[in-house]
Amino acid sequence: MKRRQFIAGLGSAAAWPVIARAQQGDRVRRIGVFIGRFESDPAWKRPLSEFTQALADLGWSDGRNVRIDLRFGSNDINRIRALAQELVGMQPDIIVTLGSTAATVALQREMGTIPIVFASVADPVASGLVARLDRPSGNITGFAAWEPTMGGKWLELLSEIAPGLKRAAIMFNPDISAPPSIFIPSFEMAARSLKLAPISAPVHSDAEIEAALVALGREPGGGLVVVGDAFTGAHRAPIISAAARSNVPAVYTLSDFTRDGGLLSYGFDGDDISRRSATYVDRILRGAKPEELPVQLPTKVDMAVNLKTAKALGLTVPQSILLRADEVIE
Repeated sequence: MKRRQFIAGLGSAAAWPVIARAQQGDRVRRIGVFIGRFESDPAWKRPLSEFTQALADLGWSDGRNVRIDLRFGSNDINRIRALAQELVGMQPDIIVTLGSTAATVALQREMGTIPIVFASVADPVASGLVARLDRPSGNITGFAAWEPTMGGKWLELLSEIAPGLKRAAIMFNPDISAPPSIFIPSFEMAARSLKLAPISAPVHSDAEIEAALVALGREPGGGLVVVGDAFTGAHRAPIISAAARSNVPAVYTLSDFTRDGGLLSYGFDGDDISRRSATYVDRILRGAKPEELPVQLPTKVDMAVNLKTAKALGLTVPQSILLRADEVIE
């Protein structure tokens, strides 16, 4: 069975870690992987599969010369910090975070010297992870997910697919998300340009999600931008359902939302970042220092649109979006 198929078929972290059986003379390297998803959320399987396949292509095969220890995040910051402490205590050769700014920050708080490669962190400078992108310094480097200007881009796309908006909210969890302030300036600037009233919508629970969407949908002209983080990702079903009930068009930053019934998503290509992160792991395991590897920005973006959801909202998806979409869900 191929490695990619094996990873995709995993239904539980119980299969991990796989005990490496090194060939005689090989030193087994230990890689800690901190995934910013609940274990019960199947969306973690694809980025992990891309990462491990890319590692294998570079000569690092689980069961031969590496052992991978998995930990799963949640929307509980205390649990994230406890898991970060646990991973650091295991003293792996390197730690990789897939899709979690909060997990990366928690690892940094441990003040360890273990190299850390992050994949899909929002603005690592604003998040306090690195001093500069070109010279990260310390033991942390990796691949950024979003730039601060994306706040305005998401709002522009929302107004494009849902003309007639009068106000728009940006939803995030302030405890789990990257510093939300990094997106708000561009979001508010775009709102002024589009003559929309900007609204900040921090949420911590399903009840707060419901209340925010009910308020937005109370009168026509409300729209929503959802920032992808560990909390909103885990609660995407309640967010999508509440938006549908309140007849509120929404733009999401992760394609998982659109596949699950959201209207439109626009953001980094997570599979690409997962694959690219393996190249830094390879270089560090072969002797490079994290401080020598500049933080890289996304090179691929992904847009997905759900035509069924658009129809339910009474929207006609403009040709300009259809032509740019990487994925059109009928």
